[in-house]
Amino acid sequence: MRTILIVIVPCLLLACAKQQPANIPTEVPTADAEVKVTEEQFKRLGIELGKPAIRVISGVIKANGMLDVPPQNLVSISAPLGGFVKKTELLQGMRVKKGQTIVELEHPDYIQLQEDYLITKNQLEYLELEYQRQEELSKEKVSAAKDLQMAKSNYHSTRARLMGLKAKLELVNIDPNALANGNMRSTVAIPSPISGYVSQLNINLGMYVSPSATMFRIVDTEHLHAEVQVFEKDLPRLKVGQRVLLQLANEESEREADVYLIGKEITPERTVRVHCHLKREDPQLIPGLFFSARIETDKSTVQALPADAVLLFEGLHFVFVEKQPMVFELVQIEKGATENGFTQVTIPAGDASKQIVTKGAYFLLSILKNGGDDE
Repeated sequence: MRTILIVIVPCLLLACAKQQPANIPTEVPTADAEVKVTEEQFKRLGIELGKPAIRVISGVIKANGMLDVPPQNLVSISAPLGGFVKKTELLQGMRVKKGQTIVELEHPDYIQLQEDYLITKNQLEYLELEYQRQEELSKEKVSAAKDLQMAKSNYHSTRARLMGLKAKLELVNIDPNALANGNMRSTVAIPSPISGYVSQLNINLGMYVSPSATMFRIVDTEHLHAEVQVFEKDLPRLKVGQRVLLQLANEESEREADVYLIGKEITPERTVRVHCHLKREDPQLIPGLFFSARIETDKSTVQALPADAVLLFEGLHFVFVEKQPMVFELVQIEKGATENGFTQVTIPAGDASKQIVTKGAYFLLSILKNGGDDE
């Protein structure tokens, strides 16, 4: 049995090798690889040749970031005084307008607060008259000075208490003037301080909420900004006003922004936060979306080729250089920034003066991968 196995396995390997499709490349294209085409292929593939041109291209800083909102556009809403949730019609994601009632709370303390206000107000009216009477008596030297002092003290302390109760009523949106006719309320309405969308909802009917608890978070997405994390090595190249191109994870096109502020603190990850303003507001965007960014730095005069001439393969960049008529060599280069369809390139000195494939390079790479077959 051992002898039979030794004979069978090599046979199986040979059979598999014979069955391998002919169009699978046996070698990975590398620098110095060559491809030869016929005149017919050259014309049919639309191959064009040219040399690097001198162009003015901006440098680029690549970074990542996240959409965010200014602090004034994100509001956490709590109950000024503790209470039970009586009514709310909001759901997460709903839009609210500034001043719109978002929740109604009820509690016996609200009634007690209004009662204390009315009692204190009546007391103040009496104490004011008593204070005036004691002033008159003091002028006529009929009463002792300590009586005037006591009346004055009672009046001012009660007046201060009334002002405090009035401020508490206004804090829970109860109009003190409306209490004059005895129209006391057992509920208070909490309005939204801004227009925006409900991003967080933490209550339900009948729930008791304390002043320290956050009931809602409302975000105004009309003024989103982009927070970009830039590595410290790129800081010298950053300037306020530079153009930024953002690409969200769920989009193919780029959005424009400008550098507005550059942070003054380096994070433990050795990055600096750069605050950018979007040129075009979009209320459909939401905070927290991640994006990749390209920050355009100072412009410089460089050698450039059409972007289609530069090939990306296995993490490296290449171009096809004409070695002789209809024979092209794959040459590794250094790629720089791309702008307006042109890419900055650094070509090895020995190939810099040769003709380079500026159109049809991907067709040549496909032929090279397929072992010379143009299908």
